[in-house]
Amino acid sequence: MNNTGSRPPRAGQPSSDMVLAGRNALREALSAEREIDKIFVKKGEKSPALTRLLDEAAGRRIPVLFVTSEKLCDLAGTSAHQGVVTVLSAAAYSDVETMLALAAERGEPPLLILCDGIEDPHNLGAVIRTAECAGAHGVIIPRRRAVGLTSVVAKASASALARLPVARVANLAATLDDLRERGLWAYACDMGGTPCYSTDLRGPAVFVLGAEGAGISRLVREKCDFCVSVPLYGSVNSLNVSNAAAVILCEAARQRH
Repeated sequence: MNNTGSRPPRAGQPSSDMVLAGRNALREALSAEREIDKIFVKKGEKSPALTRLLDEAAGRRIPVLFVTSEKLCDLAGTSAHQGVVTVLSAAAYSDVETMLALAAERGEPPLLILCDGIEDPHNLGAVIRTAECAGAHGVIIPRRRAVGLTSVVAKASASALARLPVARVANLAATLDDLRERGLWAYACDMGGTPCYSTDLRGPAVFVLGAEGAGISRLVREKCDFCVSVPLYGSVNSLNVSNAAAVILCEAARQRH
């Protein structure tokens, strides 16, 4: 990508080497089968050539988001984006089957984390780091309305992203149904639940973390078997999602080991 006249990325944005501006860059990325996190397209853009590229992306289940020209300029750091900006993934996505196979290989009950709409890359990176340190077998994120595996996530994970499988799924509720059918218990990590220190967390489990502010969505929450919380004793009534994940996952690891 030609960065002439471009601005450095703001905090939380992908680094410039992960962002490709223009249709040729998208075409080359698709042709080379590079791992693409998301494609941003200018609203109302109807170029036949671009449409063909987006059809190919749809066939590979790559999320496409339609945004304003200002958003594209912000992402690319330049106005020469031709109506499309491609954001590459910092790592290849895995799948849930790989995570369950990893647990079986280690002879351990599965320990998975499902993130319901985390948008801050620093939070997702911190969750991935904690999950790896706690001996988890994988992290699951949604395909849309959440941050993907950007360069900021990779940096915040402190190399854990290279060591822990991360899967991106289209439907979190359906994924929870499947995991529960396979014998995993679903724990919603939310306020008002049973203290994590007095809850048995040793069995096959998937821990569900909510988005910043919004928390766990209603449908996903209804799929959970239990709700666990971190007891708090100060005047602030909640923890940051990555902080809460650290406490609960480390307690799960303590019980398991």
